[in-house]
Amino acid sequence: MKRRNFIAAATAGSAGLMTNTLTGQNPSPDPTFKLKNNINHSVCQWCFDHLPLEAFLKVLNDLGIKAIDLIGPKDWPLLKQYGIHCSMCNGAEISLTEGWNNPKYHEELIKNYTALIPEVAAAGYTNLICFSGNRNGMNDYVGLQHCVEGLSKIIPLAEKHGVVIQMELFNQQNHPDYMCDSSIWGVELCRRLGSSNFKLLYDIYHMQVQEGDIINTIKTYHEYFGHYHTAGVPGRNEIDDTQELYYPAIMKAILETGFEGYVAQEFITTWDDKIAALKDAFVRCDV
Repeated sequence: MKRRNFIAAATAGSAGLMTNTLTGQNPSPDPTFKLKNNINHSVCQWCFDHLPLEAFLKVLNDLGIKAIDLIGPKDWPLLKQYGIHCSMCNGAEISLTEGWNNPKYHEELIKNYTALIPEVAAAGYTNLICFSGNRNGMNDYVGLQHCVEGLSKIIPLAEKHGVVIQMELFNQQNHPDYMCDSSIWGVELCRRLGSSNFKLLYDIYHMQVQEGDIINTIKTYHEYFGHYHTAGVPGRNEIDDTQELYYPAIMKAILETGFEGYVAQEFITTWDDKIAALKDAFVRCDV
């Protein structure tokens, strides 16, 4: 899924890995790349769609990364072939702009999620993404209540199957008019639904652009956050020392909350060697 209009190499051996992947040869393991894995690492495939999905899964196997984000049912068999977990499933949503805040989409959304929730569970996965939709002149409190009314129809099924529905937070710069653009709005939605099977996908990049105060927000509201996405600010590029977020401190704050879910890299790399950039990001988050 393409959700948006789409340091030199950090670890030796990545250039060879990239070359082998692009030429269709099996990549060679890189013994210099080792992670502590206190963080459950994942990555959003759309950011690295210069590679076919299967080639990218081979790269993840070589790196020892066990999960990938934002993959729908048609590709789950391929993930299982390579032993890669889908840490955030998609495929039930309509779009980012057409979501749960508008009752006219409820019938379709309820049908979609009712069908997909059991499939997610049967595949051995847990997380399924959803979106608020755009305001289109709607008051935020009205939209919040509409979300509660619609989502409450599928939460019992999610609870039955052990699936967690997760609404992603976005900023207004990249997604003008999107309603779930505030941690407080999202937390209030969680509170009103009152289920541990509904949480927020806390996108660190988006929330830094929109409201800042990342570490304090994580410490205060972590019980409502079920998943994290990364990227650098400004630019949504690498999470290196060219940008204003210090990810090691953010990851330590996440760990201190007792979080056991996944942190997925979701940045658009500017490096020539894209896999080197990905490896660098994993290392920076591997606290």
